Order: sequence, then C-alpha cells, then structure tokens
Amino acid sequence: MKKNNLSKIAAIIGFLLFLLFTYGCGDKKTGPAYLPEVAVVTIKPQQVATTTELTGRTSANLVAEVRPQVTGIIKKRLFTEGADVAAGQPLFRIDAALYQAALANARAALARSEANLTALQLRADRMKELLADKAVSQQDYDNAVAALKQTQADIQFGKATVETARINLEYTTIKAPISGRIGRSSVTEGALVTANQPLALATVQQMDPIYVDVAQSTTDILRLRRQFQEGQLNKVTRNQQKVKLLLDDGTEYRWRGDLQFRDITVDPTTGSVILRIVFPNPKGTLLPGMFVRAILQEGVHQKAILVPQQAVARDPKGNPLAFIVDNKETVQQRALVLDRAIGDSWLVSSGLADGDKVIVEGIIKVKPGITVKTVPFDKEKQTGKDSEAMPVKNN
Repeated sequence: MKKNNLSKIAAIIGFLLFLLFTYGCGDKKTGPAYLPEVAVVTIKPQQVATTTELTGRTSANLVAEVRPQVTGIIKKRLFTEGADVAAGQPLFRIDAALYQAALANARAALARSEANLTALQLRADRMKELLADKAVSQQDYDNAVAALKQTQADIQFGKATVETARINLEYTTIKAPISGRIGRSSVTEGALVTANQPLALATVQQMDPIYVDVAQSTTDILRLRRQFQEGQLNKVTRNQQKVKLLLDDGTEYRWRGDLQFRDITVDPTTGSVILRIVFPNPKGTLLPGMFVRAILQEGVHQKAILVPQQAVARDPKGNPLAFIVDNKETVQQRALVLDRAIGDSWLVSSGLADGDKVIVEGIIKVKPGITVKTVPFDKEKQTGKDSEAMPVKNN
C-alpha cells in the first residue's frame, strides 16, 4: 500500500517537473528575439494644398428668347436649327403687306400736311400786314395763325406716324438679338404669331465663355473662415485659384476656370450659397444644363500632418484611431480627428504630432502596452505587392 502511494507521488512530482521544464523553455523562446515586427512611418509636417469638390450645372452667359414684336403670318424661316447665328442676323420673316400699306398711308398723310403748310404760312404773313393797316380784324389774324400752328403740329404727328410704321415694317423681319447658338424653332412657316406673345419662337444662347454654378454649404464656408483666422490655412495665390472641372463621365475638362463671385444669399432649403465659375468653351464641349463637378483649391496647409489611410483603424463606435510606437518601443493608442482624404492619406486635424511613429503594417498583431520591433514602411514595396497580387491578363 505504501509502495503504491510512493509511486503515485513520484509520478506526480515527475509530471510537475516536466511541465516546469517545458514552461521555462517556452519563456526563453518568447524573448526579445521573437518580438512582433511592425512597419512604421515617422510623422513629418508638410505643405499641402487642400481642395474641395462641388457639384453644379452649366449655364449660358447670355440667353435671349426670340419673340415677335408685330402680329402676322410667318412667311419664311431663315436659319438652321442648332447653328451659330450673329447678332442682327435675320431669323424669321413675317408677311409685311399690311405694314407696307400702313407706311405708305402715313407718308401720304404727312405729305398732305406739308402741302398745306406753305399756303397757311403765306396767309398768316398777309394777315399780319393787313392787321397793321387795320384792314382785317384781330380775330381773322388769330384764326390764320392757329390754322398754321395746327398744320405744323399735324406735320410733327405725321412724321412720328411714318417712323412708327417704318419700325413696324422692320419688325416683320425678326433678327437675332445676340450672337450665339440657336435652338429649335417652335413655329413653322404659315403660323400666326402675335406681338410679345408668351411663347418664344426660338432661343439663342451664348456659350463661350460658359458659367458653372456650384453650391457650397455654409458649414464649409465657416470652417474655412475659421481656419484662415487661426492661421491653419493660407490663402492661395491668384495663379492657384484656377478651377478644374470634371465632366459627367469622369473625364477632366481641358481648360481651367476662374471663380467669378460667391453669392451673398443662402438658400434656405439647402443651407448653401452659389459660386459662379467662368470657363472658356471655344469648342462648344460644355452645353447649358450639363451636370459637372468643380475642384476648387481652398488653401494651403503649411504644417499638414498626413498619415496613410491603412494606418487608421476604427473603434466599435467608428471613431478613428492609430497605434504609435514610443521611445521604449511600446505600442500606444491615439484617438484621431480626421479632416479629409488627400490621395491615399488622411489629413489629421489632431491626435498626432511631429516625430510620432505610426504603425502602418502589422496592426492586427499589436495591442496597447506590448513591445514591438519597428522597421520603416516601404510604400513602393507595398505598391509592388499590390500590383503583383492583381495581375493583368492579356486577351
């Protein structure tokens, strides 16, 4: 019985010694030679120009709706729909027969008044001489003078009537009010049109240069103003104020635009203001009403802190954070405040400082408080790996 108990005790002691030996060996194997290796970048403030992308639509810089100024039947259309027209170019011709007759009638009435003028003038002069000799009464002389003045007034009225008739006759040829591109015609030959009708016969739009109206939120405007006041941003120079444009299909427009003005009224429905940008449009690529995106430079950060996007993690609540390595090679966690993405990096508003070593690769192997081994992050090598991971197949 005693021998069996001694055997069991010896077996237990031997097992414990084996575990102790194994555990001790394991500690030796997890020494400094087996620290987790992470790739880090050292934060260095740099000068960065920040931009913002705003959506908007194009609009012509001049728009003129063509309407008739006299009533009549359209006899002929004198332009090609969709073509460029010059200011003063005839577009429509209205039947002018009635207006030619009105002009002839006005000229005849004027000629009749002018013919009576000479006789009445001579009669008034004779009456004046006879009145001096008291051969006629004062009343007869006054009547002669009144008749002369009446004829003179009729002549002035006749001249005005002739001018009105001449203008109405000219209006039978409807001309382009501005130079630009004309759209489709809303009437055909033989249609009856009336003076100043609500329906435009056609619309002429001048598209070179062309306007791009984009909306910017008041929140962004106040943020930029605060950053300028605090010295975080420097205003861009005149040469840097050129605006890039992206078309609806994502391609970049060839020419750069100039910011013309910012509206002073806030749209109460959207909480934004309108920015007008002027772009050259010599080839007519931009058409009124197109959806576009404008890229404007907001300012220049003199000491911007950028961190690769893959170095930023998220906590369960979605807040951004990063892991840094201190001077003792110990991992620490930092909460970040991000401004925006610039390329493949984040612009950090707060949370990082000059000289911080931020872990870019190996984040899943670390946690706050552990000791790690650091190596510099090789961005070019990482890019090469990414390209190898996604080979291109030649068809």
